[in-house]
Amino acid sequence: MKKEYFALDAIDEALIRAERDKARTLRKSRWWQQKTASGTCWYCGQKVGYHNLTMDHVVPLARGGRSTKDNLVPCCKECNIRKKSSLPVEWEEYMETLRHRRE
Repeated sequence: MKKEYFALDAIDEALIRAERDKARTLRKSRWWQQKTASGTCWYCGQKVGYHNLTMDHVVPLARGGRSTKDNLVPCCKECNIRKKSSLPVEWEEYMETLRHRRE
């Protein structure tokens, strides 16, 4: 029975590895260059320059997300670190608390 669990874990790791490879390919594409040209973080809206943007999976790979154009956004390193593997609804709650602190 343990072998089944290991097999499932291996499949998940292989899938995540494949999705990361897709993301690396997309990062080199013209599409990504256009997406990052403004240098603006998709989450906080700060202009940090395109060199300082990271690629973030809106729905994280660890939570079932994929490396597709509709699931990848440019974000600043700070937002990417804070978001970790949060789902959009979880991250929105965090962003809402930040907005209230600024007011």
